[in-house]
Amino acid sequence: MDPVADPKSVKVNVTSGTGMDIEWKDGHHSVYSFPFLRDACPCALCEEERTKEGRRPGDPIKPVAGSLPMFKAAARATEVEAVGKYGIRFTWNDGHQHGIYSWQFLRDVCPCEECNARRTAAKTG
Repeated sequence: MDPVADPKSVKVNVTSGTGMDIEWKDGHHSVYSFPFLRDACPCALCEEERTKEGRRPGDPIKPVAGSLPMFKAAARATEVEAVGKYGIRFTWNDGHQHGIYSWQFLRDVCPCEECNARRTAAKTG
């Protein structure tokens, strides 16, 4: 495992329903909202759907033009479990539970400003 993707501490805020905080061993701090994590699900089905729609992990589903918006409860985790020493799995309030979020994946999709800027620079550079 890349030492950068090695968490020092992980706090999942299931009770408050806000999301997850990770402090990485290199001192970086990542904050993930539950909607972001649900939209970033790394399972094969979600990855295929995102790829077809041209979305990146964490990008919300684009509304269909001309369709009426339907109420959809905000994504939140109902259960959380460690997966070995390499990741975490959520059971979501929509029943989905197939994605295993590896620490490397979570570090790669960190939504902070610094990481977004680094990804943008890597694309253009």
